[in-house]
Amino acid sequence: MTSDVVIVGASAGGLTVAEGLRGRGFTGSLALVDAEPELPYDRPPLSKQVLDGRWQAERARLRAPAELDALHLDLRLGRPAVSLDAPGHRLTLRDGSVLRYRTLVLATGLDARRLPGQDRLAGVHTLRTLADSEALRAGLETARRVVVVGAGVLGCEIAATARGMGLEVTVVEPAAQPMRRLLGPELGREIARLHTEQGIRLLTSTPVAGLVSEAGRVIGVRTASGAVLPADVVVVAVGGRPVTDWLAGSGLTLDDGVVCDDRCRAADDVYAVGDVARFGAGAGGRGVRLENRTNATEQGLFVAADILGARTAYQPLPYVWSDQFQVRIQVYGTVPEDPAGSAVRIVEGSLTSRKFVAHVEARGRLVAVVAWNSPGRTRTARTLLSVRRPAPQA
Repeated sequence: MTSDVVIVGASAGGLTVAEGLRGRGFTGSLALVDAEPELPYDRPPLSKQVLDGRWQAERARLRAPAELDALHLDLRLGRPAVSLDAPGHRLTLRDGSVLRYRTLVLATGLDARRLPGQDRLAGVHTLRTLADSEALRAGLETARRVVVVGAGVLGCEIAATARGMGLEVTVVEPAAQPMRRLLGPELGREIARLHTEQGIRLLTSTPVAGLVSEAGRVIGVRTASGAVLPADVVVVAVGGRPVTDWLAGSGLTLDDGVVCDDRCRAADDVYAVGDVARFGAGAGGRGVRLENRTNATEQGLFVAADILGARTAYQPLPYVWSDQFQVRIQVYGTVPEDPAGSAVRIVEGSLTSRKFVAHVEARGRLVAVVAWNSPGRTRTARTLLSVRRPAPQA
């Protein structure tokens, strides 16, 4: 039997493709495959509400069972895909079953990067799945000292949650500022100030050399200078890599993700969405891969429309948000990581008030809008950025 559409990855992006198809009147057969046994769930709460126990796991579910039933899915959970024959339209699962398809959508997301040797040690965690969040929460409940390796968005959120649980928290980061890749150096310093004022020990410009253990359990983190940071629990938050190893030999082009055209097509009848998709490649360009929740859903809806005949290019505006210590940070567009040639202007509020809107300009053009505890003040951000107008003068 051949399925009309098979989606690999019951993530926000994968589920959105299914809902987008049904919402547009698609009545064909739909299969949704995932390596995890869990019903589809949302990832942002894993580092916050689920991690500190405010939410039970069920509250992070993307849809109730009845809503999933209404989509009439062939739901295959806990059955990882292990190989793909794209020219032959054949997908093989670990249990040996083979799914034939007319259209395939890849939404396999990321796998957390790890430090050498961490898998052999108790007390070392990454956070990518619901099971990861529950295991880390159990570890935090009996810990006193926590070291978070990596001060990106995820690392900072985990650190804030652990500190809110009353733990001693150290964050170690090789860059000069936390969240520099998202916010740039100037606004990254505001994140540093927020965390240090809340009692977190923040060590920036500090590479990690490895983990320190005793009797099979982690007891600390060694920095490149030789210093040891004592820890009962270590969280490694050093980014993720696209889940594409299983696609070797599939006939698809892989380059830090699944390479797609501007319609998110990786090959005839194959699409990719979410963190795994490197879209817009062509004419010598490498394309773009976005790791954020908003892109996953927007791209899922786009792909659903394209499968049903829409023929436009996917041109998203990047949008990321993060909640830390009762502060909501929103970023529209892309802040240059290198400050050369760029400028940050506070257009509403002030840094000292901890409530502001910043315009980030590069080469005289507005490239990003950042809101700090000012969600209602960003309604025009998308319009301002989409027209790519020269930045207004002060």
